[in-house]
Amino acid sequence: MRAYGTNSRGLGEVTSIRELAREHALLPLRIFLGVTFLYAGLDKLTDSAFFRATGPGSIGETMHAVRDSAAIPALVDLALKSPGAFGHAIAFGELAVGIGTLIGLWARLAALGGALISLSLWLTVSWQVKPYYFGNDLAYLMAWLPLVLGGAASFSVDAFLASRRRRIR
Repeated sequence: MRAYGTNSRGLGEVTSIRELAREHALLPLRIFLGVTFLYAGLDKLTDSAFFRATGPGSIGETMHAVRDSAAIPALVDLALKSPGAFGHAIAFGELAVGIGTLIGLWARLAALGGALISLSLWLTVSWQVKPYYFGNDLAYLMAWLPLVLGGAASFSVDAFLASRRRRIR
């Protein structure tokens, strides 16, 4: 990192620290969201009750419980056609999003996937939460947006591949 237009001693170091901080600003968010979605996917895949159509802790019971209060009941109806398949899609989607976000592979696409999962959960499962800020899915949706826009600028497969392409040219 290089500071431009520095005349006094120490000013270049401050600029370098600022540039470094700016370059890595999304890294803590990326780690948090990646670990959280990876954990959420693994948690679902290891919970034998989750994929059932009925019963405590099942995706089917959750969908039935929120059906009438969802912003888009048609999304819930779609999930209820095959709760097990829907549960697997969510679990594997969360795994893919978590891994992609953590390693920074197709980071913007992974973040978009995370945002879409969060949006669908907000419009269905947590829509009825009052006041709205008690529901976590809206906060996750908003947290994904900087990563959709900024990608993974540092410590990522995407950054490594971009650097490699620049060297080859």
